Amino acid sequence: MKKIILLICILFLAACSNSASGGNDFPTKNVEIVAPASPGGGWDLTARSVQKLLNDNNLVDANINVVNKPGGGGEVGWQYIQSKDAHNLAINSSLLITNNLLGTSDLTHKDFTPLATLATEWQALAVPVDSEFKSLEDLMNQFKKDPKSVKVGVGPALGNDDHLSFVQAVREYDVDPKNVDFLVYEGGGDVVTALLGGHVGVVTTSLSEVKEQHLAGKVRILAISSEERVEGLEDVPTYQEEGLDIVFPHWRGIMGPPDMTEEEIAYWDEKLSEMVKTDQWQEVMKNNDWEGFYKNSSETKKFLEEQTKLYQDLVNDSGLGQ
Repeated sequence: MKKIILLICILFLAACSNSASGGNDFPTKNVEIVAPASPGGGWDLTARSVQKLLNDNNLVDANINVVNKPGGGGEVGWQYIQSKDAHNLAINSSLLITNNLLGTSDLTHKDFTPLATLATEWQALAVPVDSEFKSLEDLMNQFKKDPKSVKVGVGPALGNDDHLSFVQAVREYDVDPKNVDFLVYEGGGDVVTALLGGHVGVVTTSLSEVKEQHLAGKVRILAISSEERVEGLEDVPTYQEEGLDIVFPHWRGIMGPPDMTEEEIAYWDEKLSEMVKTDQWQEVMKNNDWEGFYKNSSETKKFLEEQTKLYQDLVNDSGLGQ
């Protein structure tokens, strides 16, 4: 009888230990990381970086594959993992929020399990190097005088981070963003080309799109949306230094399908938190002008709720709301 009781106790303790560690039998098959876009873009780069680092550091005891599922501004890839399990993850960004707010998708962050926010880029406002606008204040004062007097380049569509970060900035100066003259281009490269060609007076874009042009003396970055000045661009002030209460990250994260168990969430929390501590991850961020922006699953859930409220206000102010 004592042996039976002892055996039951051992089995109970083993089960508790297994549960606490996320389950020793997980993963039980190959892991897929979905990049909801074609190869070569930011989502794809994030997915392949995560795949490589998890593999190279032996953090996950399974094969990890990246699958590209482009279409619908992320919609196709995100719909794909909805019916999958915790072996299927997807890269996300603010488009998960804004697609819904703009009426192009029924999906929201609540339809998935947030696992981590990984890294961010920052937004930048840039003008030609010979522009009459020498500071953010100069530019914003002009918009106050006449919102349509300066054409603003943005791409690839209104409602993205490039556009909405500018909406937030002019809103701080009591300028109605609906009165601003935006010219929409195919992407960041086309936006910068338009700026250099004199077709627009200012561009709002990711910092990486204008960094090299600024360093080469071809454009002047008036402000960036980070909390502190960026290494290598110490001459460029932040929005906050220019008097605007704005910190605007262009973040990327990773999520799983709905209804993941607490043990599965804990497993990915552990693995992803270990990954972002590696020297290789620091190198990936440096090489791509990203900055660390890691948040675990519970922190990411709260962050997505905060971001949804912010984007709802900005979309409404932009005149693009449903």
